Amino acid sequence: MALDPNKVIYSMIGVSKFYDKKPVLKDIYLSYFYGAKIGVLGLNGSGKSSLLKILAGVDKEFNGKTILSPGYTVGYLAQEPQLDPNKTVRQCVEEGVQEIVDLMNEFNEINMKFGEEMSDADMEKLCDRQAKVQEKLDHFDAWDLDSRLDLAMDALRCPPPETNVANLSGGEKRRVALCRLLLQKPDILLLDEPTNHLDAESVAWLEQHLQRYAGTIIAVTHDRYFLDNVAGWILELDRGQGIPWQGNYSSWLEQKEKRLAQEEKTESERQKTLKRELEWIRMSPKGRHAKGKARISSYEDMLNTESEKRGRDLEIYIPPGPRLGGVVVEAENVAKGYGEKLLVEGMEFRLPPGGIVGVIGPNGAGKTTLFRMITGEEKPDSGTFKIGETVKLAYVDQSRDALDPEQTIWEAISGGQEQLQLGKQLVNSRAYVARFNFSGADQQKKLAMLSGGERNRVHLAKMLKEGGNVILLDEPTNDLDVNTMRALEEALENFAGCAVVISHDRWFLDRIATHILAFEGDSKVVWFEGNYSEYEEDRHARLGTAADQPHRIMYRQLTRV
Repeated sequence: MALDPNKVIYSMIGVSKFYDKKPVLKDIYLSYFYGAKIGVLGLNGSGKSSLLKILAGVDKEFNGKTILSPGYTVGYLAQEPQLDPNKTVRQCVEEGVQEIVDLMNEFNEINMKFGEEMSDADMEKLCDRQAKVQEKLDHFDAWDLDSRLDLAMDALRCPPPETNVANLSGGEKRRVALCRLLLQKPDILLLDEPTNHLDAESVAWLEQHLQRYAGTIIAVTHDRYFLDNVAGWILELDRGQGIPWQGNYSSWLEQKEKRLAQEEKTESERQKTLKRELEWIRMSPKGRHAKGKARISSYEDMLNTESEKRGRDLEIYIPPGPRLGGVVVEAENVAKGYGEKLLVEGMEFRLPPGGIVGVIGPNGAGKTTLFRMITGEEKPDSGTFKIGETVKLAYVDQSRDALDPEQTIWEAISGGQEQLQLGKQLVNSRAYVARFNFSGADQQKKLAMLSGGERNRVHLAKMLKEGGNVILLDEPTNDLDVNTMRALEEALENFAGCAVVISHDRWFLDRIATHILAFEGDSKVVWFEGNYSEYEEDRHARLGTAADQPHRIMYRQLTRV
């Protein structure tokens, strides 16, 4: 379809959605323009995924009606996409361009037939058919289809083309489904957490692709740089209402802060948190770098400041552990292999007290192996890996499935205790749980009823109360809403200890990281002092134009003596 920014192509008229008689979406009237790029924001459980399912036609159990203009197509990336387990990765990706694949197969079959004997009349028919097929292939610009497929699959880090879908992980299936959908080029692209399971390099490629995308994009995402770089509108879901705001994420934050200031006479914790994020946005890159360095130099001051006073204005509070000595985590010329792959070679770094390390790189690069070496589950094949004697670890992994679905939120976090020992303080357990945005009756909800983001909040609250002075966080932002991510950033900024964080969220890493440990492929790990944006500048300076080219991560062959 031709781009017409003034044409409404989809409308929601009085749409309401209920779960167990509780309204999730209330009487929503919205119109979507062709070419609009919309980011959907809201707390976990606010109805973001429900909205996309209704727009996609997957959920028909709602009140009101939706109207799609004739001739327009809709494509939907679900959180758990369905792929044919009997197909290979390549076959699934080709489904996005099935018409072109079929035409290309027919064109090749026609060319084969020219070698057979036939009458002049049959030859004329075959030539006519070949001309028509070739005209269609020219129209689709299909002659470089293989290279386009390879480029998209490499950029999104899809598994090797011949891999059977039945053997893929959930994250790998999402990447294959996203690749297929982008090649399909629907007029309306509905994306539910498109950046989940993508590394930062793949997210950057996806952003550039969507910036050029001609159709309408409606994306549920917590990735704030993605919302800044792609979205022209923010649709906020708040207590069932759909509130459209024109502008990207930073613009929404400015408008939201002003609106809250008008609505709330006394400054709430939420308003203070928004204001502090705005202050960070307005900082120059030099100011952000100075703030990161100041965190390390002021470690002793943070430790000596009364933790209760420091945590008073924070929505999430991480209790401090014991004082750290001079050695925290150090690696010297570390090599580590897995199977036939040499994951890392010559890895060197020294984490200073007060440091926060952002660990980045594609899936399978060795990030989780790094955590296993820190916890002592694995040893390096060569080199020295040292953990300081004063280090007390708190590990927030991705094992949210280990939570008991029959427990309530309060039981899972508090262990049934009315009082919790947080560092040197004894605090009311219900007050602690409330700081993770579970207040009142919500604390009595069974875990079986929670969304993925809510389960993540429970897991965070449960593990962070352990009182470690070095926190290991494995993809802590997955499935979290923006409000909780903002609160977690502030908690880490004010934590009197160290943190090592595996994350692909660039905004999160820019706000909290004092150092970056980057798994760049070819068994190379880079230790960089600074946040993610500064690391990216350095990477571009080192690699030049190659830094912008999507590529598959390669490893050295492991040779054992």
